[in-house]
Amino acid sequence: MPSKATKLANSIPPEALQHVEIQDMVAEGKCIVKINNLVVFVNNAAPGDVVDLRISRAHKRFLEATPTVYHKYSELRATPFCQHFGTCGGCKWQHLSYDAQLNYKHQQVVDTLQRIGKVEVPEVRRILASPERTYYRNKLEYTFSFMGWLTEEQIKDESQQYDRRVLGFHIPGRFDKIIDIEHCWLQAEPSNEIRLFIRDYARGLMLRFGNIIKQTGLLRNLIVRTAESTGEVMVILQCYRQHQAIEPLLDAVYEKFPHITSLNYVLNDKGNETFHDLEVVCYRGKPYIEEEMEGLRFRIGPKSFYQTNSAGAYNLYKVAREFAEIKPTDLVYDLYTGAGTIANFVARQARRVVGVEYVEQAVLDARENATLNGIENTEFFAGDMKDMLTEDFTSHHGHPDVIITDPPRAGMHEDVVQRLVALRAPRLVYISCNPATQARDLELLDEVYKVTRVQPVDMFPHTHHVENVVLLELR
Repeated sequence: MPSKATKLANSIPPEALQHVEIQDMVAEGKCIVKINNLVVFVNNAAPGDVVDLRISRAHKRFLEATPTVYHKYSELRATPFCQHFGTCGGCKWQHLSYDAQLNYKHQQVVDTLQRIGKVEVPEVRRILASPERTYYRNKLEYTFSFMGWLTEEQIKDESQQYDRRVLGFHIPGRFDKIIDIEHCWLQAEPSNEIRLFIRDYARGLMLRFGNIIKQTGLLRNLIVRTAESTGEVMVILQCYRQHQAIEPLLDAVYEKFPHITSLNYVLNDKGNETFHDLEVVCYRGKPYIEEEMEGLRFRIGPKSFYQTNSAGAYNLYKVAREFAEIKPTDLVYDLYTGAGTIANFVARQARRVVGVEYVEQAVLDARENATLNGIENTEFFAGDMKDMLTEDFTSHHGHPDVIITDPPRAGMHEDVVQRLVALRAPRLVYISCNPATQARDLELLDEVYKVTRVQPVDMFPHTHHVENVVLLELR
């Protein structure tokens, strides 16, 4: 018996899938159209496109489709500038003009707060554009694979024999398939140059590229971090195991790029590429690079968190500081403080700042950054937020006048939200990289807080991701 999803897909006659005008863009960057009162999400399209569709996947309440023929292109379109667009998993909005991207991100914040948060919000400020549209990232991670993904064009091209040993990005939806990248527009040089040199050097010496499924081979992962304000560069090479070829490879990299500030390697045979619990060996240079913001220096180690769009982060932090309206007598709590960037950034305006963060290494970085900048009015503590932010904690450290919270994509634990409701700090600034979970938390905070300002910030051009800053004040 056909499933409900199959019946749903079969209910649309073939002619209804022809000459369909794409209506709108929705969350997660997909387009939407209604056909026979059924919701259909469409990939690889732009609002205003007129297309023929093929149903690619059926669900109980909606369908997914892919265009097969484009009869008319939307006026919102732009020409993608990357040769890997459509195959690589990043920058999926390159086919939209940047103004259109900003409009849809702005509307996404408005719709999400109204639909999920169900709270009264003021007029949402116009989204802040990213200072840079290309080469805006300060960190990229590349993956080695002995059996790289071939595009349809490469498969059909019988005139060339493609080297399947690749160093690049995952294709969408496949953890085990890596596409080779010739030029990435996300990170400024020497990022591309370093990646291509390491790939070609490893190919020339017949070093074993990793097998992601079996987790065998030698070369696993490459991370390049760059500091926009200082020009410093960090390279981290992950290998599955110790091997006599690692040091000659690193020597060759350093000889080719002597301006590398920090050259490191990690031995990682775990089931995933995270190395927060592993030793990072600093092979050449310093074990960190430094970024600068308003005269403050921030040390960034291999395990440190730092916003990946440095110039965009400055916009974000300035908005948070503006919303917080910190006075010299104020005690500020900075929750999910990471490496203490926001805490140290606002410390000059406050009497004292208390930062709380789950990752212990990040707290060590935060303290180091405070010392580096001669900041003496910050304190940082490590622990799970719902276990740390107790009545005893606030009794000991003081009742906050201002709370700044910048949680991960999952938002705040309900216990943390309820604790914020109980604390009733006069001003609460909520920074989020996921408006949906932010809206969920705002609905709970609505018991005692009123949203008074909303400012979206674009940190990731050519993607659907958007940051959002909200100011809540006691009712």
